This record gives sequence, C-alpha cells and structure tokens, in this order.
Amino acid sequence: MDSLLLRPVPGGLYCEAGDFYVDPTRAVARAVITHGHSDHARAGHGAVLATRETLAIMAERYGEGFAGTTQALSYGEGVTIGGVSVRLAPAGHVLGSAQAVVEHKGMRIVVSGDYKRRRDPTCAPFEPVPCDIFITEATFGLPVFRHPEDAGEIAKLLHSVRLFPERAHLIVAYSLGKAQRIIALLREAGYAEPIFLHGAMAKLCALYEKLGVPLGALRPVMGAPKGELAGKIILAPPSALGDVWSRRLPDPVACFASGWMRVRARARQRGVELPLILSDHADWDELTGTLRDVGAGEVWVTHGQEDALVHQARKDGFRAKALALVGYGDEGEP
Repeated sequence: MDSLLLRPVPGGLYCEAGDFYVDPTRAVARAVITHGHSDHARAGHGAVLATRETLAIMAERYGEGFAGTTQALSYGEGVTIGGVSVRLAPAGHVLGSAQAVVEHKGMRIVVSGDYKRRRDPTCAPFEPVPCDIFITEATFGLPVFRHPEDAGEIAKLLHSVRLFPERAHLIVAYSLGKAQRIIALLREAGYAEPIFLHGAMAKLCALYEKLGVPLGALRPVMGAPKGELAGKIILAPPSALGDVWSRRLPDPVACFASGWMRVRARARQRGVELPLILSDHADWDELTGTLRDVGAGEVWVTHGQEDALVHQARKDGFRAKALALVGYGDEGEP
C-alpha cells in the first residue's frame, strides 16, 4: 500500500495514486510544497499546492510565473488529487511552513518537511498529526544537539550590545525565517531600536510584514553613516561574514545564529565572536519526542543525521528506515 501512496524516487517523494510529488527536487507536473526554502521549493513545476504564505514567498523569490498554476490551501483544509486526500498542517519551521498529510484507502502518511517544536512568534506552531507512517527530517538528529532556550540566546546578544556600545553587532542568518524570527524575538525582549538590514534581507522582511508579521523599525545599512551603526544590530546573510561589505561597520561583533553553533569548532572556523544557538529545526529531544507524539508505526527519515535517528527510533519500538534523499538541506546554514 505505502509504495502506491508515497515512495522515494530520484525526484523526491512520489504519490503514484495521485500522480504528484511532495517537495520534488526537479520540475514536475504536480507538486505539493511544504515551505519556501529553496531546497524544498523550486520553480518550474506545472502546478503547485501550498499555503498562501509559501506561494507568496515563492513568488517573491522566483517571480510571479514560478509555476504553471498555483493553489493555496489553508491549514486543515483538504483537497482530493486523483482520489488521494491531501491537507496541510502547521510545521512551525517558517511562515507558511506545513506538513503534508496524505491519505488513501485507510492509510495516512505525514510528510513533515522541515519543522521545529518550540514557539516562534512569526509562524504557526507545529501540530502533531497521528498517522501510519511519519516521514521526518533529521538535520539535528544527534544527541549532542539540544538547543537552549531562545530567550537566553537573545539575552546574551543584548548583554553584548550593552557591553560594547561602540561596536556594531553583525548577526548572520537565513534571509527567510531565521532573520524575521530574530527580529521578532528581539522585539519581545523589549528591544525597540531600529534594526539595520543587508539588502538581501529587505524584501522578505517586507513580505513578512505584508503577510501580517510585525517587525518594528527596520533600516537599510546602505547609506547609513558608519558612526550611526555603532551600538546597533545588523542582520545579513551568511555570505556577508568576512566579506568586503562588512567593512563599512564599526568594529563589528561577528554573530552567527544557527543550530550548528552548538559545535564550537564551526564557530571558530567561521571567525564567529558571539555564537547564537538559534535553530529553525527540531533538536534531538524534539525529533524523538515528535515520533512518540504522532504515534506512527513506521518512521522514514529523509535527510540529515539519518542513521542516529533511525537507530533511536528502532530502540523505541518503531519500524524505521533512512531514505537518504538527495537535494535537501542545501540552502545555507539552518
């Protein structure tokens, strides 16, 4: 039954009964897209089904004609494709991110896409969906990855800003999801100063606000006098770290917001002075806890640290296997 409902093929996860793919890695006739990161959402499909927010993000990144046709689906709303029921449930990864819930002839498979379990002020929280087969990511699928509380990392950043008023704090992070989450967490912590943006961040921040996520006062770095940036927080993509662009900043404190900052060697290799362990992916405890929450008899792991999670899932009584799908996890640092 499962081979007809969803199975791994070179282009991703394919539903033979409905003739569609979930997060395909190449252009296909019909695609269900879980979220807007480029390793999951690619241009050129004939038809795309996703949340309204994910479709807006894809249009912003790829242009309005990124697919032949598009269909927006709200969380909990269902459609039928070739006799297969498809609905979307919140994934808690970034704005508009969703799990694909696929049902046919009494079998339910849930494709998580990328997800996290902790609260995020910029997107709907993950919703556990009971199922027969749960298809999960494992980006941080090792016991060493246990993310600290977000509030503590933000407090660490604000303490450094107070400690070095003559220096700019350059935070490098994903331009989609992570940047907006950091801004929202800073606002929640009471930081009301303008936050300065690298040009690559501006359009997606504006889109988040258009879609109803308030971010407060934002300013472009371009054109700002160097002295005005002292004591300020600047957000930029990872490519800006060590780039000529950063020379316009007053003695910047290099910060990297990523789950990978748990590994000190990574921070040293990137020349990071202030590592911030902030991830948009589930950590080890969240991954293993989610398997228990959804109660699936079988677990498939798409990408990341697959072997460790498969081993733990089997110890916990699940049938589990690694799919080793190629093409995911390639959009920079999580």
